[in-house]
Amino acid sequence: MTSTPLTQSLAESVQVTRTAARTLAKLPTQAKDAALEAIANTLEKNGDRILQANQKDVEAAKSAQLPIAILNRLKLDSNKLASMVAGVRDMVRLAEPVGITQIHRELDTGLTLERITCPLGVVGVIFEARPDAVTQIAALAIKSGNGVILKGGSEAVNSCEAIVAVIHQALKDFSKGKELAVSPDVVQLLTTRAETLAILQMDSSIDLIIPRGSNQFVRYIQDNTRIPVLGHAEGICHLYVDASADIIQAAAIAVDAKTQYPAACNAIETLLVHQAIAVDFLPIAIQSLQRQGVKIRACDRTFQLMQQMGKAIDLQPATESDWSTEYSDLILAIRIVDSLEEAIAHINTYGSRHTEAIVTQDPNAASTFLSDVDAAGVFHNCSTRFADGFRYGFGAEVGISTQKMPPRGPVGLEGLITYKYRLIGDGHIVASYSGKDAKTFTHRDLA
Repeated sequence: MTSTPLTQSLAESVQVTRTAARTLAKLPTQAKDAALEAIANTLEKNGDRILQANQKDVEAAKSAQLPIAILNRLKLDSNKLASMVAGVRDMVRLAEPVGITQIHRELDTGLTLERITCPLGVVGVIFEARPDAVTQIAALAIKSGNGVILKGGSEAVNSCEAIVAVIHQALKDFSKGKELAVSPDVVQLLTTRAETLAILQMDSSIDLIIPRGSNQFVRYIQDNTRIPVLGHAEGICHLYVDASADIIQAAAIAVDAKTQYPAACNAIETLLVHQAIAVDFLPIAIQSLQRQGVKIRACDRTFQLMQQMGKAIDLQPATESDWSTEYSDLILAIRIVDSLEEAIAHINTYGSRHTEAIVTQDPNAASTFLSDVDAAGVFHNCSTRFADGFRYGFGAEVGISTQKMPPRGPVGLEGLITYKYRLIGDGHIVASYSGKDAKTFTHRDLA
């Protein structure tokens, strides 16, 4: 492929980030944490600047009639700003992930093996609509010693530029006159689609790509790069209300899991209800959900039951496609099932292996659900909205992974860390350990 001026210039820019990341990787914890505190302070001081930039994006999105789910992700307010700052400060409180000895083993006298954690290098994060993701990802990258190339959606360009400018200013001011400096070059923002396409081809310069967005968007990234990709394509999450559920508890969990932030990938899209509890539970749950503006897509049994009770108000019939749809909106599909086993089969057929929950007072049912459901997160008697790096105590997350190989679920610092093996000898050679008079290995773990 012939290089263009864009790809040449971008390659040079990525190399600058890579060089800055190598320096960052060797800094002590105190220097990285102090830089993060400086970022948090500068974000607080520049909140109005960020909100003004975000308002431009929101107004443009409304003019373009973008879907409400995108608008919800895009819009920043004082609460989101406070969460952004808190996320950066939480990163300071987390343990140092770099330079940790995972294995310290004597192979033979004078021959010692170590496995030491180290940063990945440079991570490319491509995301849609979520400008608050910028601070999460930048803080994770700095704490883990990585450089990061950020590419936000075009709908969030003003917001992302303002946030990155604040981060750069914080690092510039922090590093002035300091020997242990954190270069602003460790965080780089791209703003065009052409740049996105270009970095997907930079497998020699970028170590991991993390896409955050719609199913179609993530699939596109996965299909158009040789760089390893970490992420999830869909967030089709379920809540199953078992026969022995506490009805009031189950209704509250259902409302939270659907309405607390319907655009999130950990919001439920389908509510499964055991037939033995449906008569008592569904009227309460549906009324509570509808009060929050939720539109119900009901299976035939749900529709008929509510009709018999004279409560089939504003219910729409569900179709087969509803079971595999991520609405990211105030829409919920409801299905009555005959057993726990049927609920699990439905989830394993239509779910996206993201987060699934059961409400039940039966410990055996809970145990079966938690063991048999195939998902990164399986919850008992709590909302699926807890599936989040910040709520897990990871400080923040770079994304959610639904793949089987780790990291899985909300990906925090551990997803940006790898390791290397260090072997220290004193003239040791392999030939000494083969043949007639072969030496034997001690393989003794050291303190």
